[in-house]
Amino acid sequence: MKLPATMRVFERGWLSSNNILFDGGSGTALVDTGYSTHAAQTLAMVRHALKGRPLDRILNTHLHSDHCGGNAALQAAYGSRTAIPVAEADKVREWNVEALSYKATGQQCERFGFDETIAPGDLLVLGDLQWQALAAPGHDPHSLVFWCADERILISADALWENGFGVVFPELEGESGFAEVRATLELIATLGAKLVIPGHGAPFTDVDRALQTAFSRIDYYTADPARNAQHAIKVLLKFLLLEKQAIPLPEVETLLGGMFLFHEANRRYLHKSDADLAQWAVAQLEKAGVAQLRDGVLLNRD
Repeated sequence: MKLPATMRVFERGWLSSNNILFDGGSGTALVDTGYSTHAAQTLAMVRHALKGRPLDRILNTHLHSDHCGGNAALQAAYGSRTAIPVAEADKVREWNVEALSYKATGQQCERFGFDETIAPGDLLVLGDLQWQALAAPGHDPHSLVFWCADERILISADALWENGFGVVFPELEGESGFAEVRATLELIATLGAKLVIPGHGAPFTDVDRALQTAFSRIDYYTADPARNAQHAIKVLLKFLLLEKQAIPLPEVETLLGGMFLFHEANRRYLHKSDADLAQWAVAQLEKAGVAQLRDGVLLNRD
């Protein structure tokens, strides 16, 4: 399925989320801005695509660091009006890094401001098309997805990927998340989307298969919440490795041990010493072929 002429997707990978650029008579806009260490790359791609035009607006589906880490750089370059999920407004206004999850995950995000908020049900005009913001809690309690009914295109953020969805972070802190993931998937199933643009990975059209995979995964996590915790620990370490590319082995425990979510997941579900859990995470990444231990240094492998 071809995208409308007023839309362009920058597929980024796993450190930075995908970015969706819109143009047209309604102005230019970018949905999600990637991770802070990729901000210069994001800015270069946007400048190249816009060919001298300004970036009028930035919109964030949610405020995990890999989706909003480029906000500050783009705001500095363009003065773009920025819209964030309404439930995050006070946290951003006060720049509460604990509530915004950056400290809890050991991730970076340069401080940014906002001009307006987006609430579930709001209608947006992007690329001369009408989109509706829909609540998509689960991975993040305040996440939104954007739905274009006329084109049957869903910008799904981390609520639905081709092979799953993002870590269910609320459950790591003893809050409800699995039920919200299921409800979000059930909502998506009612839309009849022809094309999904996920937060990570290529856009896809086999939405029924993706939903089947996602429902199977949430069943798996619900049956044993420790599975979600184990997955989260691996993701947190892999994200660090994507950012740093190489981590001396003694620093792995220190970096993970500095994360609130590492301790919460361990305390509630995994019950290991920090050292044992860090060693387990390293072994899991090696086993999966996404990291390699060489001369006492953990190296990233793509």
